[in-house]
Amino acid sequence: MNLFAWLRPSTPALGLSLRQRLERLPKPAPLGVCSLREQRWVVLDLETSGLNPHRDQVLSIGAVAIADGAIDFAQQFERTLHRPSQKANASTLIHGLGPSALAAGCDPAEALLDLLEFIGDSPLLAFHAGFDQRMLARALKQSLGWRLQQPWFDVAELAPMLNPDTVLREASLDDWVARFGLQVDDRHHASADAQVTAELALILFSQARRQQLDSPLQLEQRLRGWRRRKVQGHGL
Repeated sequence: MNLFAWLRPSTPALGLSLRQRLERLPKPAPLGVCSLREQRWVVLDLETSGLNPHRDQVLSIGAVAIADGAIDFAQQFERTLHRPSQKANASTLIHGLGPSALAAGCDPAEALLDLLEFIGDSPLLAFHAGFDQRMLARALKQSLGWRLQQPWFDVAELAPMLNPDTVLREASLDDWVARFGLQVDDRHHASADAQVTAELALILFSQARRQQLDSPLQLEQRLRGWRRRKVQGHGL
């Protein structure tokens, strides 16, 4: 066996239909100077088998689109992935995805390609986006051999950046939901968490506009500066 072939990550074998759909995916749009209201956003949440991005796997995906400055309930996405070998553990008890639900789930490659088509060329929003980004990147590589290149915005960063006078003990999604008095009917389900994250994002976009930040590019630039000041403040 060729040593370099053994070291090279294997590319999943995809059928013709999946390959053609991948080829038709749009390229990510660069962050522009359109208003936050004009930009279409996709808010994403994942339920996973645990918190280790190198070992655990994506079990379900929930997403909703923000378009024209509001949640577009006609643009919602939800899939449970086929994971028949996944055993019940502490994480699955929290989100309620038992072995029977996972055994009846969608083929991971099909579900993930459906998600890519739903995302289109839009930027992504998530709470603690770094975790979702790493988990989704691994799942896409394993199932489709695909690398997602869309820009991500972390709502867990936007909230404190735009509300510097708000001090929260943990600053979790639940903390910010309570801070703004949002009503949450369900939690720890991907679609419900994506929706409440979208509601929080809309509040933050309204605050951003009042702070003269009214484009995705301006928001990203302010975030970069906020991160630098935060690192300097910790003396790193």
